[in-house]
Amino acid sequence: MYHDKRFQTDLHFPFVAFSHQQIKAATSGSFLLAKKHQFEAISQRVVNLDTTALNHLIDRYAKEDIVHAQTDQERECFQILRDLDHINGHVKGSITSKKNMRNQIWSLVCAKGAPSWYITLSPTDVNHPISLYYADNQEVFKPTLKHYNEKIRLISANPVASARFFHLMVNLFITHVLGVNVHHMGVFGQTAAYFGTVEQ
Repeated sequence: MYHDKRFQTDLHFPFVAFSHQQIKAATSGSFLLAKKHQFEAISQRVVNLDTTALNHLIDRYAKEDIVHAQTDQERECFQILRDLDHINGHVKGSITSKKNMRNQIWSLVCAKGAPSWYITLSPTDVNHPISLYYADNQEVFKPTLKHYNEKIRLISANPVASARFFHLMVNLFITHVLGVNVHHMGVFGQTAAYFGTVEQ
């Protein structure tokens, strides 16, 4: 581990870096859409969008759970939403990415059947020596007993360490407890498939 953690402990850097990542993903999705042969049709739909039909759809969505297109103008509005989904699908945390994850889960259920286990992982980063090592400035891993206030200070000042620790624990769980990509069976038996997501 590196001694210098100035970027990990900076209050603004994670937000700036994440914002740039989101912009890059959205831009890449726009370029991919622009290179497709239907770009001309998409641009025409945007230019000729009927704002009255769009406002009518918005009012119906506010009152109803499921809305179906009733006119050609409303069908064009729905098509524009599908075009935007193509871009938003590349952006992490967007509504479209969450919708794509739900589709993946349903596809997995159709292919493998209903899941047998629902497991929630919540590693305790404040007390784990690996997490504290990630957050500390020590280059060599030497577990030492620390005061609770010092542990709280280390973890709260370095959210990157908590994220790295969580990522490590989840990978270890998938590998050694579920027995994925290893030569031994998992604790719960032979794992046919799994799907994991992070709460937001």
